[in-house]
Amino acid sequence: MNVTERAELLVVGFAVRTTNVDEMDPARAKLPVLWQRAGAPGAFAHVPGRVDENLYAVLTDYESDHHGAYTQIVGTAVRTVPRLPEGMVAVRVPGGQSLKLEVRGPLPQALVEAWQSVWKHTESGGTPPRAFTTDLEVHHPDGVDLYLAI
Repeated sequence: MNVTERAELLVVGFAVRTTNVDEMDPARAKLPVLWQRAGAPGAFAHVPGRVDENLYAVLTDYESDHHGAYTQIVGTAVRTVPRLPEGMVAVRVPGGQSLKLEVRGPLPQALVEAWQSVWKHTESGGTPPRAFTTDLEVHHPDGVDLYLAI
């Protein structure tokens, strides 16, 4: 994990509120449906001002730490917040220092393993500590870049 400076970002997409415990139970998991919706062909084609073709996952509104509830928004980065398409939300991802992990390998397994290493880092008191404010996953052709707020 490397400390890096990340610029502010605006993301428009679909949102769910969940917990990691719920996501481990297929009957309660909300993220697979969210990702299926966001990954559908043309899901963001009608969103004006898109920055690129990457998918962005914003993890925010943490109740506490990785054991509590959080909101995940999966969407597209935009230059300005447009009139929101029905069913979508906009979120500002503040810039600042982040821990960066480059996730490469077969997805989603490589990403699951990366998050598990993040949780171990957190539970072991790793430094710098996570802020649990707003984290970001950038999904691109080479893999995923994970930015953790510190």
